[in-house]
Amino acid sequence: MSIDQILLVYVLSTLGVISLLALGSELRRRSFNPRPSEDRVFRCEGCGYVYTDDADVDRSRCPQCGTFNDAVRF
Repeated sequence: MSIDQILLVYVLSTLGVISLLALGSELRRRSFNPRPSEDRVFRCEGCGYVYTDDADVDRSRCPQCGTFNDAVRF
């Protein structure tokens, strides 16, 4: 083997190892981080309480005072 071939194999193997480590790190990070919630955020117009409810609910009753509220739009 020539010097050029030895260097090519060394560089490619190093890049391969780094790529595998990066892939493993990304898969590990994804498995530990929670997924964002699909719930909607509501703020009560009567008492100011902030709460969440299911994504398929357009209006929700406040758990503290019972007032119906629309979802907060960001």
